Amino acid sequence: MGYFASALVAAVVIGAGSGLVGVLVVLRRRVFFAQALTHATFPGAVVAALVGFSVPLGAALASVAIVGIMGLITRVKRQGGQVAAGIVLTTGFALGAILQAVNPEVPLHLESFLVGSILSVTTGDIVLSTSVLVVAVAAIALFGKELIFQTFDPRGFTAAGYRAWPVELLALALITATVVTAMPAVGAILAIALIAAPAAAARLVAPSVGWMLVVSPLIGAASGVLGVLFSRLLDVAAGPAIALAAAAFFLVALLVRRMPRLGLREEVTAA
Repeated sequence: MGYFASALVAAVVIGAGSGLVGVLVVLRRRVFFAQALTHATFPGAVVAALVGFSVPLGAALASVAIVGIMGLITRVKRQGGQVAAGIVLTTGFALGAILQAVNPEVPLHLESFLVGSILSVTTGDIVLSTSVLVVAVAAIALFGKELIFQTFDPRGFTAAGYRAWPVELLALALITATVVTAMPAVGAILAIALIAAPAAAARLVAPSVGWMLVVSPLIGAASGVLGVLFSRLLDVAAGPAIALAAAAFFLVALLVRRMPRLGLREEVTAA
């Protein structure tokens, strides 16, 4: 399979996975958390490249530590998730930049990390992204009701006899895995667009959360394919083109939403 065909396959898989898990990110208001992960995994990626390890796997291992650190900061009195995400985002990215500066031989270019390089994805990257997508579909199929219930009514979820931490851990794991797999395609800066924009667009036009879980992956996959095609047509970087395609879908959904003659239902606010 040629590099362009590989890029298209990666765009479909990564876009669909980002759109699917993006629904959880948007509904659970974890957009800034996901943004912090994209930047804070930079040290893990640099260290992995330095020792000849898999860069996505290195970023994934770093993300585990990041989630733990953010959890500790959140527990500090008068601090919260937004504060924790802000601290981790800047500190993690700064540490990665310093590690790269003192190790100029690292085969990891800052530009490709920031904006991605989907045209250079490997078979391993595609296999990893496909695995994450399959796991995300299975997790939502098996535990979707619990995830949505806990998202919209955490007190009722606890009162019903459920434990919150397993569901929260599952959501964090899905978000983290999706962020890590999206970064080779669209980079640390632009990954959040492919995760949040399709879900936000689906929320505007879908009549229920169930439909959001269908529409958002379709928008994500379409954004990936269109971005790759436009990057080749216009001879521009694929990562920014994919992010702009995702943003364009959101703008279209916003315009459609404001056209009352279409009779679209109100925005989804509950399961």
